[in-house]
Amino acid sequence: MKGFIDIEKQIYTISSDTKIISKILEIQLFPKFKEFAIENGYRIVLAEKQNWYPDLSFVKIDNENIKFAVDIKTTYRLQEYEGFCNSFTLGSHGEYFRNRTSSKNIQFPYADYTAHITLGILYTRAKSDDIDETEILKISELDTIKSVISDLVFFVEEKWKISSDRSGSGNTANIGSINYIEDLLNGNGVFKNLGEKVFDEYWINQGVLKVPKPNSNGEYKKLTKLTEFLEFTGKDVSLINQPKSRKKIKK
Repeated sequence: MKGFIDIEKQIYTISSDTKIISKILEIQLFPKFKEFAIENGYRIVLAEKQNWYPDLSFVKIDNENIKFAVDIKTTYRLQEYEGFCNSFTLGSHGEYFRNRTSSKNIQFPYADYTAHITLGILYTRAKSDDIDETEILKISELDTIKSVISDLVFFVEEKWKISSDRSGSGNTANIGSINYIEDLLNGNGVFKNLGEKVFDEYWINQGVLKVPKPNSNGEYKKLTKLTEFLEFTGKDVSLINQPKSRKKIKK
């Protein structure tokens, strides 16, 4: 990616703003999605609204009961932490996640999907000193423009396999991903040994279910940790997978 071009064939350089990068990558990928769908007997249904889940629904043409939710997630490598990337969100665990027949903010009810897939894109951002957003260049100068991103890696995984047990964005009801790159590429998330059923149960109850406060006299608190959920439901805490933490290998 070099920038935007106008009708006068002028190129406007861009920064590595994540929203811009994500949208451009989606536009570039869509012809490939369409080709894949046609070859495999599916049609693509795009999310009707920007904040709806998922980005793409693949619906089998000869059996519309078969649907796959595909969410596109892009993120960048963290230069200060070797082998790690910035984490991303894996969708909401709010209304449509808790109520599997709900149509709120989702293209089809959650339960209608055969599987929920993440198409992940990892990239390296150009250094800010290498990009001048004030530049306007000609087509003939294309080769002199620094690419905004490089070293792209694509991966596909069911979202529960790359999930952490932490929310992905502040106070919003979003599921957070793990962020060690090798763990992402190998589906080595927190729920790897627990399975999708426990992933669903935990995120349906996260922030809603009341569990006993540690060392309290009958007091309760909202569920925020997977260990609390497993202890409360009598499940084996030792089954929690432990993806690498970026704090341990800071350069």
